[in-house]
Amino acid sequence: MKKVLALCLVLTLIFMLSGCSSKEGAVDPKASVEDDRIQIAMSFDSFVIERWQRDRDVFVSTAKELGANVIVQNANGDVEKQKEQIEYFIKKGVDVIVIVCIDSDSLQATVQKAKNEGIKIIAYDRLITNADIDLYITFDNEMVGTMMAEALSRNGAYGGQVIMLEGSPLDNNVKSVETGFKKICDRDYINVLDSIFCDGWRAEIAADYIYDHESMVMLADGIMCGNDNLAGQVIRALSEKRLAGNLPVVGQDADLEACQRIVEGTQTMTVYKPVEKLAKRAAECAIALAEGEKIAGDDVTKFNDGTYDIPYIGLRPIAVTKDNIDDVIIASGFHLKEDVYLNMPEMTSE
Repeated sequence: MKKVLALCLVLTLIFMLSGCSSKEGAVDPKASVEDDRIQIAMSFDSFVIERWQRDRDVFVSTAKELGANVIVQNANGDVEKQKEQIEYFIKKGVDVIVIVCIDSDSLQATVQKAKNEGIKIIAYDRLITNADIDLYITFDNEMVGTMMAEALSRNGAYGGQVIMLEGSPLDNNVKSVETGFKKICDRDYINVLDSIFCDGWRAEIAADYIYDHESMVMLADGIMCGNDNLAGQVIRALSEKRLAGNLPVVGQDADLEACQRIVEGTQTMTVYKPVEKLAKRAAECAIALAEGEKIAGDDVTKFNDGTYDIPYIGLRPIAVTKDNIDDVIIASGFHLKEDVYLNMPEMTSE
């Protein structure tokens, strides 16, 4: 009996040891697949602007559906922090870095370091200048400015005067929007009374302008705001002067609150940029670049970044007013009707 027990004990020990050995030497199939996945990194300026969260969500879900892993970081408007994030992505050895840059001119050296490591670079929505990146994908920003000026012109500014409260001077898109805006001003005999930049896209700067320049505001036939966040603070300041709804105000991004203001009559228009299309296209391009393919498609052209001609995709934006907000914003599912008409419940029953 003792011999039998001893034999059982020996066999048990052998089984346990062989089990441990096989476990240590085994490869976790899931971990192996994860390691083999395309690695994409994203560095955002910040998530203060409402639309960036939507861009992030659509990009990440599309990239994951296509078999990639995505790392997202937020620089909170800090240029140095964004550089540190890119350095971190380089050390991790990612395949592609997608950047919503804070300062168009500040990242050349860091981007070059990534390129030297064989990492592909996509400038998302905002150009990184003089960096010879692999793709610049955005909306036609000059057209955004054109749409803004045309909306003001149609609503009383033709042959009149306007104020421009622009976004960050470090954002290259701001220059493109300004170019499109001023072309229409020249065409429609509109005088730009004054223009300022809002550093870091800080909306309080735009609001302070309204408070501090009442005489200038009273002379204006319209106000151009760099985005809907600025427009919101401007309209709040105008309401205190009993001017909201009487002075045309335009913005861009089709933020929910901007759409609410449009149906309420305090904001004249916004520019809707179908970020789902942009984010999906960018994710597809990131996968292609990671796999060593060239960006292809009828929408691909060239854009000069100041030094180099780089691949460029510029999607078409859409001007949104009270007349077409249901067809463009609500029908597309960008915002729900009950949310857009939240402050006008009688409209949701139609």
